[in-house]
Amino acid sequence: MNKICFVTGNKNKLIEIQQLLTSYDIISLPDLNFYDDIPETEDTVEGNALLKSNFISKKFNINCFSDDTGLFIDALDGLPGVKSARFAGDKCNSEENINLVLKKLQSNSNRSASFRTVICLIINNSKHFFEGSISGKISEKKVGEGGFGYDPIFIPEGSKKTFSEMTVDEKNLISHRSIAVRKLVSYLNKYG
Repeated sequence: MNKICFVTGNKNKLIEIQQLLTSYDIISLPDLNFYDDIPETEDTVEGNALLKSNFISKKFNINCFSDDTGLFIDALDGLPGVKSARFAGDKCNSEENINLVLKKLQSNSNRSASFRTVICLIINNSKHFFEGSISGKISEKKVGEGGFGYDPIFIPEGSKKTFSEMTVDEKNLISHRSIAVRKLVSYLNKYG
């Protein structure tokens, strides 16, 4: 089986990806004994995805892919956007990020938002990008126990549930990440 590194230390993301990309042996950063942070210093999700893939590809001489995702909220002029993971500060957690979003939208009736994921694949020193996005809205409060990140406050278009209320399988049918991963899978299946 082909081995490829998913440049992440996030177990939830890894589980989602492993369920979608079954024809490859997916390893992650802990499998490489790599626990350092790769600073995400670019001002676009594409730039951060490329930065992370480049770093690991060069350091370990391995085929790899990374993703970067942003939550773009219309009423906040696209924030948190590329800074989604650090919206409430450099050392913040998801809870603090969610609370800040809800606070900033407190008296705003425009709740529309979108999630956007870009995957950068580096395979045999060649770079490829795959994108997925989904529109939806921000709920008034946190709902659901599953998922991670902003999932408890994001309701995808056409649904009454937040991502946190969905099973992994339900989320994988429609999520921004799964759309990008399906494009990646399609490419790798043709490639491999």
